[in-house]
Amino acid sequence: MLLRGALRRLTLHRTVVTPTALRAFASKSREVPALTCDRYPVQRGSFAELTDADVAVFRGILGGPDSSRVITAEDEVQNYNIDYLRSVRGYGRVVVKPRTTAEVAELMRYCNERRLAVCPQGGNTGLVGGSVPVFDEVVLSLQLMDTIERIDEYAGIVVCQAGCVLASLEEQVGARGLVMPLDLGAKGSCHIGGNVSTNAGGLRLVRYGNLHGSVLGVEAVTAEGRVLDLMSNFKKDNTGYHLKHLFIGSEGTLGIITRLSMFCPTASRSVNVAFLGLNSYDDVKRTFLAAKRGLGEVLSSCEMIDAPSLDSCTRFFGLQSPIEKYPFYMLIETSGSDAGHDEEKLTRFLEQTMEQGLVVDGTVTNEPTKMKV
Repeated sequence: MLLRGALRRLTLHRTVVTPTALRAFASKSREVPALTCDRYPVQRGSFAELTDADVAVFRGILGGPDSSRVITAEDEVQNYNIDYLRSVRGYGRVVVKPRTTAEVAELMRYCNERRLAVCPQGGNTGLVGGSVPVFDEVVLSLQLMDTIERIDEYAGIVVCQAGCVLASLEEQVGARGLVMPLDLGAKGSCHIGGNVSTNAGGLRLVRYGNLHGSVLGVEAVTAEGRVLDLMSNFKKDNTGYHLKHLFIGSEGTLGIITRLSMFCPTASRSVNVAFLGLNSYDDVKRTFLAAKRGLGEVLSSCEMIDAPSLDSCTRFFGLQSPIEKYPFYMLIETSGSDAGHDEEKLTRFLEQTMEQGLVVDGTVTNEPTKMKV
């Protein structure tokens, strides 16, 4: 039901855009971008060049000469050479797809001995070109490392491989009454290992902080093929050095994260989302401060969208804004355990910000189907 006390009800265009549809944006047949090395003044390092003998070794590591986990067909490899925005492109000739940490270690050990450059790749949803080769690097894809090993609903911990898709993890932990501490627009295709490697923030950072506080442990493989077991299954672990923090946000420069354990908070029973229109950036800042003070412990997300960004999204995906046009918009989410208490706090907050002239218009819902529109 819509909360009516503070805001008038506005009709929301019910066109649902699934994560798969969003991800298809990058895979549509469009113009192939120029090579990164031709567009930018970058120079290839003194690495070896890939040979057929190297490919044969990769096949041996990953199941034999007929292994489908070593991709060399040019049209298939190109999908791994181009980034999500189709703005940069490498010219790697092979993609390898390990299933275990041991296979990653063996591949890295061989590449290190041969001085073959490697580009680790997760869901390839990054927007800055960091997940694709710059030159002819070997692409090491973690797509097949997607096993959820354990979900402990008592401790609130999930242990999984790095190739698990964020949306799949969210679904599985949600079935146990838990919630992933991060939420991203690319969750339908991004990998949890890539999220940790880039220290992704996401929509829930206001509530749960960054991943340094949520990741309990990692398993990683270094460039020379050494496996580092930095796993932990305890939220309160105050023993020794916490080397896991070096890998969170290191973007693969120190090693490839292959497994991890993460703390998942208890899922909230009451969730409300408000989409608001504002006239100035100063109003956005003042509304954010008012939200932190007025909503307190139930504030779980607070995002700003400017008019050009919203217009680009609505035009490209054929959507309609739920409210009239304004220079700025805010998306505010509350999460708690008492629906009546949460709705009362949100209503009071919205009434006050509208009376102060900070919020001009908006719509509010607690219906899950409308939150995903």
